Amino acid sequence: MKSPRLTSVLIALSLSLAGAGQALAWGSTGHRLVGVLGAEAFPADLPAFLLTNQAAADIGEFARELDRSKGSGRTHDSDLDPGHFADLDDDLRLNGGPKLTDLPPTRAAYETALRAAGTDSWQAGYSPYAIIGGWQQLVKDFTHWRILVSAEKLEKNAARKRWYHDDRVRREALILRNVGIWAHYIGDGSQPLHDTVHYNGWGKYPNPKGFTTEPIHGPFEADFVRDNIKIEAVRAKVPAYRDCKCDIQKRTVDYLLAGQAKVEPLYQMWKDGEFARVSPKAVDFTAQQLALGAAELRDMVAEAWRASSTGSIGYKETAITPAEAEAGVKDPWLALWGDE
Repeated sequence: MKSPRLTSVLIALSLSLAGAGQALAWGSTGHRLVGVLGAEAFPADLPAFLLTNQAAADIGEFARELDRSKGSGRTHDSDLDPGHFADLDDDLRLNGGPKLTDLPPTRAAYETALRAAGTDSWQAGYSPYAIIGGWQQLVKDFTHWRILVSAEKLEKNAARKRWYHDDRVRREALILRNVGIWAHYIGDGSQPLHDTVHYNGWGKYPNPKGFTTEPIHGPFEADFVRDNIKIEAVRAKVPAYRDCKCDIQKRTVDYLLAGQAKVEPLYQMWKDGEFARVSPKAVDFTAQQLALGAAELRDMVAEAWRASSTGSIGYKETAITPAEAEAGVKDPWLALWGDE
């Protein structure tokens, strides 16, 4: 792993904005922290364009974009907003539907299961699919990039070589954007209130421990983070790379379950006044959750990069793998330029 970058630290510290509304997981400060710290921890074997101060800064800013775009319109918001959360019941069912541990493989199958339980993904949320789909997109992005690098190096035709160069540059810009947007969903998953039906006060559910029913979502993720969490404290808590030796669906489910497991501890600390008095316990808890989001971003990006080495692009006769492109045994032109 690389050492921390002073430039990205200063960016993250100097650009903190005012608190966000209750629907904005982690608020601007938290999402920027997840993006910047996840990116600055990328392993050294990733492409060099992802390992710069500017890339970390860009990913941090893009990580805020899904909240900044809220309010674009009814169709836009109703479609995208449920991707930020998964309303897990206390028995780990998604709003009374399937258990998260039995997550259907597609959103269509998920929607069918939810409707059978009298709900839908607009109510239950679909953050697992936002995370899984984003990872799969990144694998494809990286596969394109690997093949473009080889094509640009080996091509003899000047016009094609120039196009390969330009398309590689475009792909790098797209990857930065896609990683940053996707970082938002990953950050949401480390915010416990985005992994539960108790997302803004305990709500109308059995409440034997007397947890607050007052709105706490915004005060926790935005106000508390903005006012009390420093980038150095979060960086110090980012754990080492974790290889789950599992597929992306299992990794995503495990990640969201870990967030859900922190719901009751959060409410207990709120009840005990830890957040009101800004106790070290409350600060450490919040910094730890942000650090877990940054680590998950780093780990998932690293795994997408590795998975891309065995990916392919193109269709049927034009399909090509990175290994074939690197060896020069197959012409990548039609797969990259367009094989319709």
